[in-house]
Amino acid sequence: MNKLRAALAATATAALGLAALAAGPAQAAAQPAFLAASQMPKSSTPWTATPIFQGVPENGGALCAEYKIPAQNSRYREFSTELDTNGVQITNVARTEADAVKLVDTLRKSIAGCGTRLEQQNPGLKAVSAFHGKLAVEEGAWVYSLDTADPQIGNTDIHLFSVGRDGKTVTLVRWGQMGDFKDAPLTAFRTTTKTAVNKLY
Repeated sequence: MNKLRAALAATATAALGLAALAAGPAQAAAQPAFLAASQMPKSSTPWTATPIFQGVPENGGALCAEYKIPAQNSRYREFSTELDTNGVQITNVARTEADAVKLVDTLRKSIAGCGTRLEQQNPGLKAVSAFHGKLAVEEGAWVYSLDTADPQIGNTDIHLFSVGRDGKTVTLVRWGQMGDFKDAPLTAFRTTTKTAVNKLY
């Protein structure tokens, strides 16, 4: 009887071990995937991409969304070309889907009001923010632009932004270069945004 009990105990222990091994990979949360350099809007010179970093960029890469994305559970990748065209993708995994919805709303308001805010902070600067519609991808993505001109320096810059969500994961994509809105690849940026949201998982 003792040998039978020992054999049953050993079998149960082995089964538990196999169950733990099987459950282990499923319990590990998959990290959201990022855009590749080739998936940014086409440019006259090739895009390059940095590795994926933890946290949020500290060098102004999150223009119009500074301090809105929590560093915890965030990662980012920066993009650039030889002709001063640049971009960034920042992704945050919120605790709950409700938190993700709130973050999307916060980012959308911050980007939509960015032009007015920049003009108030920089007298003489002309800045116009515009909304370019919602994209039908996962839980949605919203596209914006920011057109700035500094008459004193003679600089003009154009930026495109998008905020998208898949479940409790939120991603922000920014593209920017010197020039005006007519120079912005809005159609290609919409495609980049859809790719970014679809690639998250």
